[in-house]
Amino acid sequence: MFGLTVLDLARFQFGFTISFHILFPAITIGMASYLAVLEACWLRTRQNVYRDLYHFWLKIFAVNFGMGVVSGIVMAYQFGTNWSRFAQFAGGVTGPLLTYEVLTAFFLEAGFLGVMLFGWNKVGPALHFLATLLVAIGTLISATWILASNSWMQTPQGYEIVNGRIVPVRWLEVIFNPSFPYRLVHMSLAAFLATALFVAGSAAWHLLRGNDNAAIRKMLSMAMWMVLVVAPVQAVVGDAHGLNTLEHQPAKIAAMEGHWENHGNEAVPLILFGWPDMQREQTRFAVEIPHLGSLILTHSWNRQFKGLKDFAPEDRPNSTIIFWTFRAMVGLGMLMIMLGLWSLLLRRRERLHRTRPFLRATLLMGPMGLVALLAGWLTTEIGRQPWVVYGLQRTADATSPTGMPQLALSATLFVVSYFFVFGVGIAYILRLVRKGPSQYIEEAPPSGGPGQERTPARPLSAVGDESPRTTLRENSRNWR
Repeated sequence: MFGLTVLDLARFQFGFTISFHILFPAITIGMASYLAVLEACWLRTRQNVYRDLYHFWLKIFAVNFGMGVVSGIVMAYQFGTNWSRFAQFAGGVTGPLLTYEVLTAFFLEAGFLGVMLFGWNKVGPALHFLATLLVAIGTLISATWILASNSWMQTPQGYEIVNGRIVPVRWLEVIFNPSFPYRLVHMSLAAFLATALFVAGSAAWHLLRGNDNAAIRKMLSMAMWMVLVVAPVQAVVGDAHGLNTLEHQPAKIAAMEGHWENHGNEAVPLILFGWPDMQREQTRFAVEIPHLGSLILTHSWNRQFKGLKDFAPEDRPNSTIIFWTFRAMVGLGMLMIMLGLWSLLLRRRERLHRTRPFLRATLLMGPMGLVALLAGWLTTEIGRQPWVVYGLQRTADATSPTGMPQLALSATLFVVSYFFVFGVGIAYILRLVRKGPSQYIEEAPPSGGPGQERTPARPLSAVGDESPRTTLRENSRNWR
């Protein structure tokens, strides 16, 4: 079918579903922590702006959380339908890690999500804040287990192979494998940045349209403080992650840099732009900066690192793709740093909320945190190829014995249903954003007693003094 193999379709289907899925947990992680900060500020200062922002973003968080859960369940089934040989080979590691995620993180989030969503007027302030805090902690615990599993596939440790299957023998080494700490911090910061830019872009949209109030200004201010602080930290973490990848996955680094071979004792230049040609084994139209490749990746002026020609052709990642996804991630990261510094300059001049070029730039950068996150994820996953478990099992050996027609049909159905279902969900989130925050009205607690809302004496007494027909008519008029 169009020259595609079963392996190509299986990879496309999983890549498509995970690309949709990863966007929702990223916002969930960042938004849960943002909500916890907002409620803490409300409890500490009793300023209504924090309460109003909490209830505004809580609705968006709830919709996003639901879409993240639905899109994540689908991927788990694909391990059995499309990647059964991988599940048979490495399920002894990945199965327990994903189970721990459900038992520790998902149960924690699900258990307190109801209190967080519906308990503002039903439980005490301290208990409600505790529920919000535990949901935020649950999202970070979930990211920890998921990244432990994925990082183990990148840098496997603590295992033995018995009868053709991986058996974990040292669980601490399995969980805390060499790439795990770097990838956990890198992903968490990416989630915070993506959420901050989404919040900032939402505020900029309202300010550009003249919807200027205390809540909108506070949204922009808090988001830009986050971008200002976290974006430079993310660059430092990314550098450390790159050094770790060079040590454990040198072929991935060579592909990211479009570096094919070393020449004598010459330093490795940094290729800013070019076109890595996998057939010609060279990077065409390269624009280079001498020595900078060595300086960034080895922290020395002249030291070299392996090029793609040091690896067998069948062991090389596709440099044409990840060369550009990596540069997209880094380029957007640099723009985030510049945007944060620009916001600091305007803040000191007390023009943060009035400078329209800055607001337009912030609006454009609103979705770029998610774009950068997706580009980084593609770099990581495509850069691991041709291995599904690095150095142990090739992706071609991990697929299920599934026929081409079944895979083609399921992939088509996934594309159509995902764009429809999640397209509607994303449109609804954007609709909520367009409404903007409004003043939250505290509900009066029911007075109780015979014939009252809390303890009705008759089946229809809870509707009040009006007849059911009158009440229904009034409610219908209000909704219209």
